[in-house]
Amino acid sequence: MAATIALGFQGLGKMGLNMVRRLRRGDHRVVCYGRTASKEAAVREAGAEWVTSLEGLVASLPTPRTFWMMVPAEAVEETIAEVAGLLGSGDILVDGGNSYYQDTIRRADELTREGIRYVDVGTSGGVWGLELGYCLMVGGPGDAFDALEPALRTLAPPDGYLHVGPSGAGHFVKMIHNGIEYGLMEAYAEGFELMGASGFDLPLPAIAHLWNQGSVIRSWLLELAGRALQEDPDLGDLRGVVADSGEGRWTALESIVKAVPAPVITLSLMRRFASQQEDSFALRLVAALRRQFGGHAVEQTGEGAGSRE
Repeated sequence: MAATIALGFQGLGKMGLNMVRRLRRGDHRVVCYGRTASKEAAVREAGAEWVTSLEGLVASLPTPRTFWMMVPAEAVEETIAEVAGLLGSGDILVDGGNSYYQDTIRRADELTREGIRYVDVGTSGGVWGLELGYCLMVGGPGDAFDALEPALRTLAPPDGYLHVGPSGAGHFVKMIHNGIEYGLMEAYAEGFELMGASGFDLPLPAIAHLWNQGSVIRSWLLELAGRALQEDPDLGDLRGVVADSGEGRWTALESIVKAVPAPVITLSLMRRFASQQEDSFALRLVAALRRQFGGHAVEQTGEGAGSRE
């Protein structure tokens, strides 16, 4: 049997809860804590343990302890403040969310002084990760990576995790990953909008499928575009309002700081800003793609106009 570990887990949203489920499928012991009891039933159904306090979670883990956070970037600082005082020298604290890499470097420096090994794990996979696995970009001390590796191996598909460098490197690589994602989605969206305006009455879902058969632009995002168009050919149930969750801004900022041109990524970010002022098929397709791969909220038209799904 493959090696297993025990770990605490906080952050039971769309990705976090599915990560707990996948970890349990690999027979890892997972102890979960949530601010409300609403996730308790799902946690127990997954075979994980539920505790009602961080103190209880930390006390239940063998030393050296491993605590994994999957909380939003704006909640990381508060979560660290709550849990760091409960951890001891040699313990591992993992940030699997989308934190700004400079914040990660600062936090790692502060926690290292307390003997806590801080690991940043850029995590990609969205709502499909439970079935397909998560791509994991890991930064932090090598010995902490080695200790986490059994869990990383369970969470990822084959060859789907990598120790990319020291603290901050994992979140940096994930930031660039998401900036590229912005550009790819924008390119697909613009191309499909042009085909829709061609006057040929083109079968867009079938073309998306066709292009995934040996074409140089084949990809999983293109697969999801075809799926979205099959479900709703004119994407009429969506408004083309596309949020930016931070990583695109950080990537554009990094290109300015480092004087490295990144026009496609930067312009795709500007398009997201513009989407809050206009509506187009291209922007509706970007919104549909984000819903397809990540389960992100969208704004709907018709009976759901003005609401977020």
